[in-house]
Amino acid sequence: MNAFLLGVLSSLATSALLLALSLLHAARPLWWLTAACSWFNGTGLHRVYRRQASAERTMRQDLARAQWVKVIAGRGNILTREAFAPLWSNTISPASVQILLPDPDTPNDSWLDRRSHNVARFDPGFTPDLLRSQVRANIDYLTQAAQTHTGIWLRRYNLPHTCRIIATDKVAYLTFYSDNAHGRNSPCLYARAPGLLYTIALQQFDTAWANSTEAPDPQHP
Repeated sequence: MNAFLLGVLSSLATSALLLALSLLHAARPLWWLTAACSWFNGTGLHRVYRRQASAERTMRQDLARAQWVKVIAGRGNILTREAFAPLWSNTISPASVQILLPDPDTPNDSWLDRRSHNVARFDPGFTPDLLRSQVRANIDYLTQAAQTHTGIWLRRYNLPHTCRIIATDKVAYLTFYSDNAHGRNSPCLYARAPGLLYTIALQQFDTAWANSTEAPDPQHP
């Protein structure tokens, strides 16, 4: 039993060390070490991007091959950028796309306001109402972009803004928000199925989806 526990602790320590090295250096040669370690301990972690923006090229490729897509975001700007462009231009057609964005119509002192307050600490141009207006603009964009698509569902949530999840039937991108950086500048974990991180990403999305509210139907405005 002691040998087993030592083996587990050694595996976890190795994973933590590789993750730390990846975050510090963001070096591609370390990715194969991270993937090998994740295979051993079952986490499914294959890559660590120092900035989430650096993952968007690979993300676009994964989205192009996806059978379904699930997204929970704190603002939704990434949905209007290049990574998601094929999704709205009819070049790819997943069977379903589920999108969760914050509810911009929540009362004051909501989780949206708390995230806005945190961002204002390091971004002086971030006024209290800016995040709400940006979410509304992204909802309008998605509503318009989804006019000619089927299987796209948009819902709103009022939950803690802890991370961004972009998941397909094969991979998941997890970007954990911090109090001193925008999501695009935060570290991003790239996990593949099957694996612990991938399972956690889907569980968190499904929990948020179950506690979300209907947004205007993009296909029936």
